[in-house]
Formats: sequence, structure tokens, C-alpha cells
Amino acid sequence: MKDRITITIGKELLKYLDQKINQKIFANRSHALEFLIYQKIEDEKITKTKDKN
Repeated sequence: MKDRITITIGKELLKYLDQKINQKIFANRSHALEFLIYQKIEDEKITKTKDKN
């Protein structure tokens, strides 16, 4: 089950997300934000792994 949240976001960022939705890259705003958060988590994991070596 997913939790519902409310965020405040700048107009330019929202415009960017909406453009990606119109391009069918994301299904909706929730999908876009969820994808981008997961991507950031993966990027941090990779950075931590590189820092250990």
C-alpha cells in the first residue's frame, strides 16, 4: 500500500514533469516522482560502492 503525500514544487520543475508525462515517459506525476526518487537512491548506492574502493 502506498501513502499519500502533499509537496510544494517550483513551476519549472512541474512543467518539466508534465512535459515528460505528455511525452509518455511517465504515466503521471506520482510515477515520475517515484521513479526519480528510486533513481537517486540507486545513484547513492553506486557512489557509496565507489567510495569504498
